Amino acid sequence: MSPSPTEQQPSAKKLHRAWSMYDWANSAYNLVITSTIFPAYYIAITTTEGKEQDYVSFFGWRVINSSLLNYALALAYLIIAFLSPVLSSIADYKGNKKKFMQLFCYLGSAACCGLFFFEKNNIELGIILSILAAVGYCGSLVFYNAYLPEIAAPEDQDRVSAQGFSYGYIGSVLLQIICLVFVFTLSDGGLSARISFLLVGLWWVGFSQITFRTLPVRKGADKRPGRSLLSNGFHELGKVWQQIKTMPLLKTFLAAFFFYSMGVQTVMLAAAEFGKKEIYKMENGVKVPMATSDLIVTILLIQLVAIGGAMLMARLSKMIGNIKVLMLTVLLWIAICIIAYYTRTAMQFYLLAVLVGLVMGGIQSLSRSTYSKLMPETQDTASFFSFYDVTEKIAIVIGMFSFGFIEHITGNMRNSIFALTVFFVLGFIFLLRAGITNKQSAALKRI
Repeated sequence: MSPSPTEQQPSAKKLHRAWSMYDWANSAYNLVITSTIFPAYYIAITTTEGKEQDYVSFFGWRVINSSLLNYALALAYLIIAFLSPVLSSIADYKGNKKKFMQLFCYLGSAACCGLFFFEKNNIELGIILSILAAVGYCGSLVFYNAYLPEIAAPEDQDRVSAQGFSYGYIGSVLLQIICLVFVFTLSDGGLSARISFLLVGLWWVGFSQITFRTLPVRKGADKRPGRSLLSNGFHELGKVWQQIKTMPLLKTFLAAFFFYSMGVQTVMLAAAEFGKKEIYKMENGVKVPMATSDLIVTILLIQLVAIGGAMLMARLSKMIGNIKVLMLTVLLWIAICIIAYYTRTAMQFYLLAVLVGLVMGGIQSLSRSTYSKLMPETQDTASFFSFYDVTEKIAIVIGMFSFGFIEHITGNMRNSIFALTVFFVLGFIFLLRAGITNKQSAALKRI
């Protein structure tokens, strides 16, 4: 779709940078709230020293503290899985992807600011705000991802997608360092964590303005849908699925993406909980749990390695193809799960973090650009990326629920790692099939 006569089209480089800046803005949420300080703070204020398992009361329901957090995240992703088809349908027909992206951005950033008031005596507030922040984060990404095929040519999409993730890692690391200063300098650890939540909200909403000022507003579809906009989104998903069924490579790739996303996203979301509950360090000859500052250093290490990992995967994909790189990456994830089961000390955890960082950014970036390449040419990019996002969100729901449920019934978080390993193995099998399909289709040698 072409811009309106009064709309000045920015240069490609400026557009790519502005688009990537949203990753810079919102990745602070992903790092501080989902990966480091929030889960560490939550586990700390709900843990009683000397107890093997700690339970919390959530509106009268007694549940293991870490399981409740996993269930909350699963619920958030389930909500967005139902919302995104409706919203993407409205965005496609009204041409207002940017407005919906802004709406979810402001919801998420406001929820992060609200977490400043989260303390031990109001667990319900903290959980509800964490759900709203996750909905805001995921909801905005539906429309953010849908811009990729509109702003970048197919041959540029691997690079631009990797650039977005790299911007995200750099921006989130900078804010994490600022938060780390508060953690080390303030004697009240709880206050330092809550200030960090406030900073995330302000960072997110502030830097996102760079993106919103530059991203174009596209013209909506010429024809109105024959049904309500609310139901049309699910109808559009059905139409997308009908198209996907006629494209064997895309269908097989999505199956692989579905299964390995269960593992990737769960590892990313549950890593801090695992470190806080299962990993120890030695102090004066005594085993003690990892401190919040230790977890921050670990995740910072992951982020720094991931910057190079995302770019490395993009370059490697040009040499041997996207599918082969994804297969290699998933094999590394399987190895990571096996190693994680036996990881107990802080030093082992740091070494594991380097491996996670190497593959974390690459698999996300390459998955997004591979899907973008395999999509048929269409104006309804939001509907196609809604299908992609719904696939990922349902995978996260299953992954997070499985992780929390297995710990809930066995009382041991390490047992949950077995489920993640199975998810990665299934993902690899489907990638293997996708590779065979790709070889058989000469027209699709590009991936």
